[in-house]
Amino acid sequence: MRYQGPFPGDQQPSCTGILLTNLGTPDSTAVGDVRRYLKAFLSDPRVVEMPRLPWWLILNLVILRIRPARSANSYQKIWGAEGSPLLYLSRRQATALQALLDQADSGPFRVELAMRYGNPSIAHGLERLRQANARRILVLPLYPQYSATTTASTFDEVSRVLRGWRWIPELTFINEYHTHPAYIEALADSIRQFRQQQGEPDRLLISFHGIPKEYAAAGDPYPDQCRATAARLAAALQLPKERWACSFQSRMGRKEWLQPYTDQTLKAWPAEGVRRVQVICPGFPADCLETLEEIGEENRDCFLAAGGDEYHYIPALNDGASHIQMLRKLVFEKLMPIC
Repeated sequence: MRYQGPFPGDQQPSCTGILLTNLGTPDSTAVGDVRRYLKAFLSDPRVVEMPRLPWWLILNLVILRIRPARSANSYQKIWGAEGSPLLYLSRRQATALQALLDQADSGPFRVELAMRYGNPSIAHGLERLRQANARRILVLPLYPQYSATTTASTFDEVSRVLRGWRWIPELTFINEYHTHPAYIEALADSIRQFRQQQGEPDRLLISFHGIPKEYAAAGDPYPDQCRATAARLAAALQLPKERWACSFQSRMGRKEWLQPYTDQTLKAWPAEGVRRVQVICPGFPADCLETLEEIGEENRDCFLAAGGDEYHYIPALNDGASHIQMLRKLVFEKLMPIC
């Protein structure tokens, strides 16, 4: 949306805007909606780094003719009465964060949710903040570990939208929070609570979404930040080295991705005597297709088929109180110099 006039601030008080962003989700499980979502996601040059023309041909002539139907079937397995888990959980996070910020003396604040791909879009979220007279905006991507494929892509889209505004708000951007003490403690606390019900496993697998290995070789700090998160989490739980491991999931295509791979790790563990496993995915602040279907079902089947006895996925932080309190801390720590 191209806006040429000033903020509507002459008629209402100003506020600080919080743009809470995540990756996105299809509007429904219909194949057409899934295709549109995948096209937007896979057309992003931050996500797939290869010459545009060859990739356009591969994407439009091969992938988008095959993958949407498969992905639609996967989405149908996790879709609930409220729709996409990622969307409704993210909405709950935004609502809960707004409630906490409303209690602050340094407000007012306005929280808006936006998705990098799909709806509600970043353009929509920013326009809502403009209408609320947000003279300064904090962009908080829900990616604890920085990657060009996620965090930088969000920055690209925010910048693209703001290029069409005449009056640019003061902008602050949170790049990552992969070792923030409140984030690590929220993760550790969720594991402790889970184990009160399910007991102790033989081993904890800390699984992150993968990226192609060549992206890391080009300087993306993502794998180092993932491993740092895993190490801090294991230390908070006082786990010895033989009781936990870090792995990477969700690879696509023929290129080598970050290793070790989650599915291959789980297939190998029963032969090593690991019979009871719990898996957590700290890179996903809200449960989604990659956690509920890939980790919760596909990788469970891999482990049990290889001879494992017991497998549990530990849910994402979602809209838990400790998670929302942590997001509030991030907001105030980033804005304190200007609040």
